[in-house]
Amino acid sequence: MLMKARIEAARGLCLSTAVAADLARRAGNPMDREAARLREDLLTPIAKSWSTDMAVEAASIALQIHGGMGFIEETGAAQHYRDARILPIYEGTNGIQAIDLMGRKLALGKGRAVRELVGDIFPTAGALKSADDAWLHTIGARLEAGLAAVQSATGWMLERRGHAQPDALAGASAYLQLLGDVVGGWMLAKGALAASEALAAGEGPADYYRTKIGMARVYAEQVLSRAPGLAQAVSQGAIDLFRATPESMGA
Repeated sequence: MLMKARIEAARGLCLSTAVAADLARRAGNPMDREAARLREDLLTPIAKSWSTDMAVEAASIALQIHGGMGFIEETGAAQHYRDARILPIYEGTNGIQAIDLMGRKLALGKGRAVRELVGDIFPTAGALKSADDAWLHTIGARLEAGLAAVQSATGWMLERRGHAQPDALAGASAYLQLLGDVVGGWMLAKGALAASEALAAGEGPADYYRTKIGMARVYAEQVLSRAPGLAQAVSQGAIDLFRATPESMGA
């Protein structure tokens, strides 16, 4: 379930990035094009980096499920892992994508792109928390807590990147993961809302829609629940990195 949830979240993130890219070029209103361009710029390093990390994690879980048989080539599981492991390197390494997010994308409009993204996600969290379907409430609560973590981490990053850039650089990868986790959760949350509405209307295969809600719940508890801790990792700073020496680390 966690593998499937992460994959669907990554697909939703990549598709949303593609839609933003299309709207940035084809939307009829110039203001809409500008808003879409900001969204595209913000999501691109996350889609490239976070999604490829999710691919590696999913393939690694597959090996755990197969156990030792996973490394016997007739199963194919090991080949999927080897294929996935190169992905975080293809786009210039995911660490570089995190630096791009912190250094350039976060600076656009002094955080405007992130603020607008958070503003778009909050209504989904509210709709989940107030839904008649009680199965959605946990998803909404976790998503809301994730948004609070993003707001806290974003404020810290904007403040530090101006006068203490090493601190911001030290937290860049954790910041990208935090944003990816929350945006991925948003993708699944919207799917859960749609599935709940379909169930209430008696439409389609009920098992399919219940599984959609279940995947969002699994993701909320297993992934979104980590958001406050990631916000702490973002704001740890770089002082411990500077104090470490090759000799002190046993080199």
